[in-house]
Amino acid sequence: MRSEEYKSRLVEYFKKNLKKGYPEESLKWALVNQGYSRTMIETAIERTHKELADTAPVIKERPQIKYEILDEENKPVVLKRPWWKRIFGL
Repeated sequence: MRSEEYKSRLVEYFKKNLKKGYPEESLKWALVNQGYSRTMIETAIERTHKELADTAPVIKERPQIKYEILDEENKPVVLKRPWWKRIFGL
């Protein structure tokens, strides 16, 4: 097989197993133990990252984090401002 075919097969291997939740390091060492060269593995990892980044959705706006404190009956608790903020209008 050609080198490019090996790389594309390795890229598919990484994509499939990363989606399953396997850590990248364990996949890399499994391939090294099977006799694949480290440079070929590294280039396949870089290509995998690039391909996965290209398919990732682009976030157009920053998410806003909202929080509120709830009491025992799941009603929001209104916190008073400190006295110094009330006096100085902050």
